[in-house]
Amino acid sequence: MDALFNLLEVGFPIASALAGGFFVFLTLRFILDGALSDIKTQRGFVKGLDDRIKTMNNELVRIDSMINHVFNLKPDLDRLSRSDGQKDARKD
Repeated sequence: MDALFNLLEVGFPIASALAGGFFVFLTLRFILDGALSDIKTQRGFVKGLDDRIKTMNNELVRIDSMINHVFNLKPDLDRLSRSDGQKDARKD
């Protein structure tokens, strides 16, 4: 009975506007929750690709160093210094 009294007091247009606003809020929250889960999935993909790039870089430096050692060539110190201190991203 109290809800009916409040509805009569503030008027039907205001009550319907509040109900419509709540519906818009629920719709936006549903859409943004779906977008957030997609963003988290894409973040995982990007992190995996970044790990692969780091691993490939480490492997290239290792292969380059071995080739330089086998053929008695001067190693590329710039490449070695750029990769120094980076952790290996392999999972093995």
